[in-house]
Amino acid sequence: MRITGISYGLLRIPLRTPFKTALRTVETMEDVVIRVETDTGHVGYGEAPPTLAITGDSLESILDALRGTIGPALLGRDINELKGNCTFVQNAMPKNTSAKAAAEIALYDLFAQQASKPLYQVLGGGIPHLLTDLTISVNDTASMIADCEAAIARGFKALKVKVGKDPENDIARLRDIRNAVAGRASLRIDANQGWSARHTLTVMRALEAEGGPFDLIEQPVPADDINGLITVRAGIRTPVLADESAFNLQQVENIVALGAADIINIKLMKTGGLSQAAAIADFCAGHDTACMMGCMLEGGISAAAAVHLAIAKQHVITRIDLDGPTLGAFNPIDSNVLFADSVISVSDRPGLGITATSHIHWLD
Repeated sequence: MRITGISYGLLRIPLRTPFKTALRTVETMEDVVIRVETDTGHVGYGEAPPTLAITGDSLESILDALRGTIGPALLGRDINELKGNCTFVQNAMPKNTSAKAAAEIALYDLFAQQASKPLYQVLGGGIPHLLTDLTISVNDTASMIADCEAAIARGFKALKVKVGKDPENDIARLRDIRNAVAGRASLRIDANQGWSARHTLTVMRALEAEGGPFDLIEQPVPADDINGLITVRAGIRTPVLADESAFNLQQVENIVALGAADIINIKLMKTGGLSQAAAIADFCAGHDTACMMGCMLEGGISAAAAVHLAIAKQHVITRIDLDGPTLGAFNPIDSNVLFADSVISVSDRPGLGITATSHIHWLD
């Protein structure tokens, strides 16, 4: 099976509600889609969202990297040479991790199709069933509590609460949310780099002294403040999750060696795709460090790929934050992954099992 053609498109999906963090506000999911054709008639798909504030990648830069460098050089390559193809993608150019992720997802999709197996089985097997949390955007406290109540009514048992945009009011906000949820769902705090180490200690110590535990605190300090992560982890009981500080395997190795985090958040758009994400999961498994499988604002292609990896690495990926397709007003991708609110399940269709797509504007 060899690559004979590649096309590129844009997928736009309105969100159910605006997605608000300490770093940005987004109302529409806009992702780049890559479609890879082969001489056997098999088609593989990949996807990447622009997350300029985190990865540095825009729609334009993702398209430029795929159309100008990565895509053309994949033409003629043998799908069976997965390791070599992924090595090429990773070495094709510096940075551009989102574009690399989109290309790798399509390559893995085709590789699994060639094996006539769903991707998770190619990656190591597992139970094809996951439970994801749901993100609660930063907002006024009453709106956030209402969003939590709506999520619980939909069956979500874990909620990731965005804070950090208004640090001085975060203690009161989180206290009120915890009281409102009252043990009906676990709460994960995500400050998106919006706090200092000192402020994190103030907030978390106050909350820990007043009531029940939080499941974790995610990336409270700026990405390059590893000493801040170390200080926070040593000073609170709540587990610390490294996200923006942990893009690649080298950074993860450093974080684990320094004891800077309890959990690592793996995202395909940070790692540059499945090959490096799997390497991070395997490293963490060997160093007794748990992982979360996360995503950006991603649609049903790249989020599906993350689901397959999370299933295959269930022994180390113990938390799931793959709510991207659920945040959209609809999911225009028919794949072998079913996103049904908190429940994610996978059928036995080969690869990513994509049989239909809509709302993709294919480019000339």
